[in-house]
Amino acid sequence: HPGKTLKFSDQPDEIQTLSLTGACSCGTVWDEVDVTDHLARQVHDLPELRLHITEYQAEVKLCPNCGCRGQANFPEHVPGQVQYGPQLHAFTTLLNVGHFIPLERVTQITDALFGASISDGTVVLNINLASERLEPFEDELKAGLRQQAVLHADETGTKVNGKLNWFHVACFARGTLYTLHEKRGYAALEAAGVLTDFTGVVVHDAWNTYFRLPGEHALCNAHLLRELRKLDEHDQQPWAGELRRELQQVYHAQKTGILTNEQRAAFYTRFDELVLAGLEANPVQEPVPKRRGKPKQLPGRNLALRCQQHRAAMLLFLERADVPFDNNQAERDIRMACVKRKVSGGFRSE
Repeated sequence: HPGKTLKFSDQPDEIQTLSLTGACSCGTVWDEVDVTDHLARQVHDLPELRLHITEYQAEVKLCPNCGCRGQANFPEHVPGQVQYGPQLHAFTTLLNVGHFIPLERVTQITDALFGASISDGTVVLNINLASERLEPFEDELKAGLRQQAVLHADETGTKVNGKLNWFHVACFARGTLYTLHEKRGYAALEAAGVLTDFTGVVVHDAWNTYFRLPGEHALCNAHLLRELRKLDEHDQQPWAGELRRELQQVYHAQKTGILTNEQRAAFYTRFDELVLAGLEANPVQEPVPKRRGKPKQLPGRNLALRCQQHRAAMLLFLERADVPFDNNQAERDIRMACVKRKVSGGFRSE
């Protein structure tokens, strides 16, 4: 691992010359001797942290002819007699939104650093103002998302003012759209305004609502591997462990570029065989007399049926190089909202 050290700056902001005083051991007074060289050391530190106060004085004049009073206009960002400036507003927004620092701690930081005793409400006002100014960017982001060939989707629950809401995410490597909605289902996807009009490939975790979307589907195989491992290690179903190993091997072969067409075809055949073995190992549960509703099927049967029904979506990564093996992009993006929720303990309002 390459080491890093603090580098000497060629353009210091301030130079302090340290004068040599006193006398040499022979008695020569150093003040009477010319300087032949300088030895330099640098200290890289923060400047003094204090608010920079700018006072605007608008000129007032009286017309000598008619006595009319005229006054210069104040800048738009100076609406009141005393206010905090845009740099401090941006700083508080960065702390809360970018670094997940709760409102009260943001106010404590600004007070400790700058002596600025702002309120929680001021921080929220700054965030809302930034949100309004980002509306044109959000429109451009949605348009950019719709133009992608592959998008990732995911959702997670979160409490807002004590009530369960849902964060939805639609994303690709360079763009992420977050949507908060009181519903988890299709209404939330319609409100986001991206996936319901998207005709490319949507990578997701096999939640039923996503299958109502008009685009093509690709399922997250990281979820599949975890379910197969549970069936193999905890439920003692060998077919699941073998399918898990076969899937990992074909993925690594495809990732490294050594997968041949013959190997791909052989894997498809083996996939179908193991799924049938899973159905045989988990027979249909018959209805229980005098009990309403359909009988609950075994987890192994449900997984095997899903593999059978959505085989093409699970294995689409083998047919298209732009389709990933998993849904990690959406998982990573939505984790940021979870981290903010965990740090702050929840959201007070929408």
